[in-house]
Amino acid sequence: MSLTIRRATIEDAEIIAQIAWQSFYDAFADHPKNAPEDLKSYMDEAFTAKAILAELTDKDSIFFVAEIENKIVGYAKLKQNSCEEGISGENPIELCRLYSLSEFIGKGIGKTLMLKSLEFAKESGHDVIWLGVWEYNHRAQEFYKKFGFEKCGEHIFQLGSDPQTDWLMERKV
Repeated sequence: MSLTIRRATIEDAEIIAQIAWQSFYDAFADHPKNAPEDLKSYMDEAFTAKAILAELTDKDSIFFVAEIENKIVGYAKLKQNSCEEGISGENPIELCRLYSLSEFIGKGIGKTLMLKSLEFAKESGHDVIWLGVWEYNHRAQEFYKKFGFEKCGEHIFQLGSDPQTDWLMERKV
């Protein structure tokens, strides 16, 4: 299995949208706290090719895709000039998404995308990288802790009509 990471292009919008939709669904659809209509409402808005294309063309957004044998199996989205109360640092960068298809979880995709994100943050002069993670997503919280992220606050993540609590986590770059 040969894994490569590259910067995404606008031509990747459709496949990134598909991966985002499938990954989010696989991760959260079976959780009893997520109403199917709220999940669908959020996903149908956030994970369209049009929405992803708009993000890809945003000058502050950076996407990296993970490929195995020229097939995109995951991606990371970073956002510069993004900060919330509780985030430290003079020049923080947000890790907005770190997704991989479920069949590739545990195969190093997330780790490799995280290392690429940390490398980009450092090379770009950011001093802190931060993220939001659902309070009930313990698996992701443990993953982020392995990379030195620590909880530094909370914010609301709107999933359809359901205001959910996300932990804010950060680490120095």
